[in-house]
Amino acid sequence: MADHIKVRKASGTWSVRAGGAVLGETKNALELSEGEYAPVIYFPRQDIAMAFLDQTKKSTHCPHKGDATYFSVVTKSTTLENAVRSYEAPLAGVEAIKDYLAFHVSDTITVEST
Repeated sequence: MADHIKVRKASGTWSVRAGGAVLGETKNALELSEGEYAPVIYFPRQDIAMAFLDQTKKSTHCPHKGDATYFSVVTKSTTLENAVRSYEAPLAGVEAIKDYLAFHVSDTITVEST
């Protein structure tokens, strides 16, 4: 793992909302810190309402984390394209984020500690 990446258990209870819908809540979130980027909260897949997510064809590669797959969030009022990423086979050192999802925080998606 790159020395500039740290993965640790996020303290407290975390929730994610999109389009007014609660997509998930967990006490098992992970916080990934990467260099000077803002920390990212990763949610365990089993704590997310996966019925709101549709996997897309988008993929990207990070030399430190591996290949990311993407999901759109589908709510009653909108579809938020490629708003969620997941590392299905993360690289050595960040294996903890396997089966976790990171949401792109925006005006329509909120990730917060409750």
